[in-house]
Formats: sequence, C-alpha cells, structure tokens
Amino acid sequence: MTTNIFLVGMPSSGKSTLGRQLAKSLGYEFVDLDARIETAEGKKISEIFALNGEEYFRKVENQQLKKIQKDMRLVVATGGGVPCFLDGLEYIKANGISIFLDVKPNRLLERMQLSKKNERPLYDLENKDLLTTLTEKYNERLPFYTQADITIEGDTDPAAILWILEAEFAKKIQ
Repeated sequence: MTTNIFLVGMPSSGKSTLGRQLAKSLGYEFVDLDARIETAEGKKISEIFALNGEEYFRKVENQQLKKIQKDMRLVVATGGGVPCFLDGLEYIKANGISIFLDVKPNRLLERMQLSKKNERPLYDLENKDLLTTLTEKYNERLPFYTQADITIEGDTDPAAILWILEAEFAKKIQ
C-alpha cells in the first residue's frame, strides 16, 4: 500500500523545499497546492486574495485539496491555512500521512527576510509588526497543526523525515 504525504505548517516552514526532496527520495510525485491554485485560477495567490478575498481563496484551496485522492503517491506541500479551514485537516488525515513542520515564528521571519519574496498576502515583509503577526497566526493554527501524525520541530532535512516515516509508517509508504 502506498499513501500520500501532506506537509503542513506555517509559510516558510520548508514545506515546498523539503517536499520536493522527499518526493524524489520516495519516488513519489510532488504537488505544491498553491501552484495548483494559481494554475487553476490563472492568478497569483496575492491577486486572488486582493480581487476575491480570503473566503473565496479558501474555497478554491479546499477544492484543489479534495482533488487529491487516497494512494496517489504524492508528497503535498499544503498552504499554511489548509488544515484550518473547511475540514481540511480531516481530509488530509483521511487521505494520507500528515507531517507538521514546526518552525517557530522568529525563524519563519528570518527565512522570509532571507528569501526577500513579498508574495504572501497575510505576511507583508514591510510590516514592522510581522513577528507579532506571525506569532499570533502560529498560535491560532497550532491546535490544528499539532493533530498531524508526525511533528518535526525546527530545521530538518528530507533524510530525517524519511527515517521517521519508515520507522512509523513503513507499510504505508512502500
């Protein structure tokens, strides 16, 4: 049996970067849910937020999530809010293994500043109170994230994730 692996966590927690590497190690396909949304809508996430609002975005995000079916052999980098809206976490848990990449807000801020990309609609790099915003959002989402099957704290690499997956879920990822 093979199953999907869903990476959950805050923006800049490493879901896309680690997801690509993990998928390659497992021989799975990598899916970036935000990229799928942008392709389906023909717009950047920030444009969708600006033109249609967060509620519309969350509906589209949930529709794209639900296109992922059991046992597709995917590593999915979810958007930071996916587990927190419209029963996203329940869907993830029913259709694969969930891994929470638990990166603390101060480290998230460092990563965002290093990337210099200011594309996240809820996290403006120009905001002087961005650390406060990240901390509040982290605390708000933590009750959802901590329900993941696996929690990995701090910086990590695909080898460590693979080791945990094989130790905990060997029969599901073969």
